Amino acid sequence: MLPACVNEFVEHQQITDISYVEQEKVKGFYEYLQTRPLKKRSGALSEMMIQHYVYALKTFFTWLEITEQIDYNPISGMKFKRARQNAREPLTTEEIQQLFTTATTLKETALLHIFYSCGLRRSEGEALNINDVHFKNQLLYVREGKGAKRRVVHITERVSNDLESYYLNERTSSIIKKVKDEDAFILNNAGNRMRGDGYIKLLKQLTGKAALQKEITLHHLRHSIATHLLHSGMSMEYVRDFLGHSFLETTQLYAKPKAEQLKLL
Repeated sequence: MLPACVNEFVEHQQITDISYVEQEKVKGFYEYLQTRPLKKRSGALSEMMIQHYVYALKTFFTWLEITEQIDYNPISGMKFKRARQNAREPLTTEEIQQLFTTATTLKETALLHIFYSCGLRRSEGEALNINDVHFKNQLLYVREGKGAKRRVVHITERVSNDLESYYLNERTSSIIKKVKDEDAFILNNAGNRMRGDGYIKLLKQLTGKAALQKEITLHHLRHSIATHLLHSGMSMEYVRDFLGHSFLETTQLYAKPKAEQLKLL
């Protein structure tokens, strides 16, 4: 990921000789990043991503300086706006357990498994189909994750059993009318595929019953399992693959490793 950031800087600023880069080139690229459009969807770069570009350039020019490939470090001494830290704190394992204990329907339990136990994104949960969940083999397939990436999530026996119980016993029992989406794994009460708003509403009802005094989103659940896996001793590489991240650096920004784990990175 770091070389990709540096390559974009070189190409955008049309640099042909890396042995001497003017500070104005760095300033110009930094200004460009403030409005740079995303490549695969609408919107601009986040503050955290811009900070990652700055980190990449600092690392690159420091390496050039240490290896005596440059006499002048253009980024040395420059000041940049610091990104606001993500206020999203992962739930504790006790809070997660409280949610599971409070769940009174199989759909509520299935929601927790999809977004916590399996760590799916909101869009991945919406797109989940019946043929994506293999109960016997204890596998869940994400057919098209972020960036059109596919991945396989290994699920525990408990998760497999709970998801199968929802599918067999509750998926169609609460449908008011005829099922309208035969493929969707989770259905709303109208028989349609459960969408993000429906998941959020169900999660709010569950957190209210659990008396958790905080706002919890679907992404909180994914964020929490990433942190809990790291704290249980899973490697950063495993968590990266579990979440479907392309780069290890994204996982490092995303989850909250323990201090001793950071020393191993």
